[in-house]
Amino acid sequence: MKNVLPGVPHVESPFFKQLFSDPAIDDETRRIALDLAVKGYAVLDFPDAAFETKAEAIKADLLDHYDLEGWRAEGHRQGISLRVQDAWQFNERVRDIACNPHILALLSRLYGRQAWPFQTLNFPVGTQQHFHTDSIHFSSSPERFMCGVWVALEDINEENGPLVYFPGSHRWPIYTNEHVGLCVSQLGQTPTQALYEEMWRALVESHGAQPEYFHAKKGQALIWAANLMHGGSRQTDPMRTRWSQVTHYYFDDCAYYTPMMSDTFYGKIDFRKLTNIVTGEEMPQRYAGHAIPKGFVEACSTDAGHLLDEFDGKLYLEANPDVAAGNWNPAEHYLTHGRKEKRKLRP
Repeated sequence: MKNVLPGVPHVESPFFKQLFSDPAIDDETRRIALDLAVKGYAVLDFPDAAFETKAEAIKADLLDHYDLEGWRAEGHRQGISLRVQDAWQFNERVRDIACNPHILALLSRLYGRQAWPFQTLNFPVGTQQHFHTDSIHFSSSPERFMCGVWVALEDINEENGPLVYFPGSHRWPIYTNEHVGLCVSQLGQTPTQALYEEMWRALVESHGAQPEYFHAKKGQALIWAANLMHGGSRQTDPMRTRWSQVTHYYFDDCAYYTPMMSDTFYGKIDFRKLTNIVTGEEMPQRYAGHAIPKGFVEACSTDAGHLLDEFDGKLYLEANPDVAAGNWNPAEHYLTHGRKEKRKLRP
């Protein structure tokens, strides 16, 4: 069938059945797709024959990057997490897991666009992180073209802080700053996800959502949708480790930004500058098949993106007849070109 909603991931599309009706799709892919569509997550064995060797090497290579002794003495009780972000930049085995070709092909089939990894996180212990959705940290336009793949580098049970998630919560609306009444541009401080936690707790209670815990075996992986409510449960035995790796993936032909740091209709969009871990290339910001002007990205990514209170589009066009002749939207021209060119705001 023709996909009449190309801006919706296949696994979250109202046309899911038609999009996955091809008899050439194997049973395992179909199972994973259905789990993602219904529950917002899917479990699979990580597809790498050398996984055991790579997992042990990652643990040995990264061990000195963490203060495990300090965490066991104080950090554990304080709910602090230990992590190394983007170890793919210096550890080839971390990069191998992030760039696994079978995972990339699977995600691309599930979402209907080419997947690419942009971030890795490596943990030696449980995160003990309040449940949250990745949609406030990593979002896209069109929305929901992001997912995480978590893989256990050792066996995990209730003692060493298993993942916790709320099945079906990925189907809830995506709530960002405007929904919780925040204008972060005027907040006076750097926002954190703590500003959302009361809302998330209320949502879970309102929906009567029940948590599930992933007691993973070494080598098991979990794919989760962008808006799935998930976190890290309390690690009851601080003497144990809980080695794992998370890789976050985006998909082609989107705009990529951080909603928690953005006030879209107040002139600030925190566009993310991202590297495709597979190719090493910076990924472009795109909208419906078209490149977003770099000037617009730069302007909206800084406080300069806010239009001056005295800005008047009609007067700006009168002061800049070449802009008027080019049929520009005056505000767009000012943000992308006029500000840098020091254009006059009025005649």
